[in-house]
Amino acid sequence: MEPDVPVQLVLQGYVASMSDYESDQLEAIQGVVDRVAAYQDGAPDGTVEDELRKGFDEAGVDVSADDLEKIATAINEQDGDISAAAALG
Repeated sequence: MEPDVPVQLVLQGYVASMSDYESDQLEAIQGVVDRVAAYQDGAPDGTVEDELRKGFDEAGVDVSADDLEKIATAINEQDGDISAAAALG
């Protein structure tokens, strides 16, 4: 664990490897992921990506297309809680 990452973020599933994002951005990203993952089951193709993009825009977080695809893939392939940190590697 890197010393500049608050312990609280590590305990919530955020990890230091997501160095492209600040801690407040990580929190916003995880909030969007939690919201979208909660209702994605059975959603038409493209819905998860669209909803993630809308959520990130609303949260004011700039997430690259590559990272958005990684998160969307994790949501589409996994059941239950999705860790944005794990999805982004």
